[in-house]
Amino acid sequence: MGDGRILAIDIGRGTQDVLVYDPAQPIENSTKLVLPSPTVVVGRAIRGAATAGRPVHLEGPCMGGGGSVAAVREALAAGLRVTATPSAALTIHDNPERVRALGVVITEEAPDGAAVVRTADYMESELRTALSLFGVEYPGQVAIAVQDHGFSPHISNRVHRFSVFTSLLEAGDWDLFALAPDPPHPSMSRMQAVLAAAPGALVTDTGPAAAIGALLDPWVADRFEDGITLVNAGNGHTLCFTLRGSQVCGIFEHHTAALDTERLTGYIRKLQEGRLTNAEVFDDGGHGAAVREAVGKTPVAVTGPNRQHLLPGAWQAAPSGDMMLTGCFGLIEIWKRRNAGLV
Repeated sequence: MGDGRILAIDIGRGTQDVLVYDPAQPIENSTKLVLPSPTVVVGRAIRGAATAGRPVHLEGPCMGGGGSVAAVREALAAGLRVTATPSAALTIHDNPERVRALGVVITEEAPDGAAVVRTADYMESELRTALSLFGVEYPGQVAIAVQDHGFSPHISNRVHRFSVFTSLLEAGDWDLFALAPDPPHPSMSRMQAVLAAAPGALVTDTGPAAAIGALLDPWVADRFEDGITLVNAGNGHTLCFTLRGSQVCGIFEHHTAALDTERLTGYIRKLQEGRLTNAEVFDDGGHGAAVREAVGKTPVAVTGPNRQHLLPGAWQAAPSGDMMLTGCFGLIEIWKRRNAGLV
């Protein structure tokens, strides 16, 4: 375990939030970074090559899509050639035929003159350099959260992701920590790629990590044993739990861009009352819903970068006074509990 220091990295759609946790000092004095997410970095590299009129070759492991895939589409629309190795092509879609249909050529070799862009969620080299510039030693232990839809070449990735969530909950007696298995679920290809790059790391999903981190907010901690509704309003997804202690009573996940305050509040009310169905959320373009029991009207706490936009009247959870690191705090809590044998 070394000196007990842990590098926690919460990788989202817009940012990657980094915490160097040191048990020997107050959490408020920890080294913290909020940086562009890897998909944003890769997307910028692709656009830079396209602006210069160069073909683009993607190589590296599967990573999160979002900005990187959008940049690929833009380059193709501009008439530029885009190639990718088989592993990097998984960033675009799990089905290689879908990747080829988009216009991407799958090949191991970079064409002459192509700008080679590396795909990776875990930017170890860049983080090591950034920390070293400030004299911060790289921790020996690493915990990383990514949002993973899982490998699902022939069915909706929305269906696959949510079915993994429900299967983990059912196998884990509906405990919130069951959503953060270590090692990660074998079908979660993005997590598996991160784990291959960081052997021995704790690798889990951003949504449950943020919810677990929000439990450390003092206002939430005072209430969650009696029942609370927790919402993580991320840049890509919004994930909601009704809880009694760490027991999940209900869960739903939707895309943040499809929600406004009225729609989200309606979903929350139905989840609390036990009336929200999987079909209702999925047919609305979301991932799904599952209800174990109704909790009734409970206090609502929200975290995530879209918290004020979507739920301005809810409690704005910010553990240790830093909302952007809620997922990192959750990663540290998961790490502590697993190493103490509590989950």
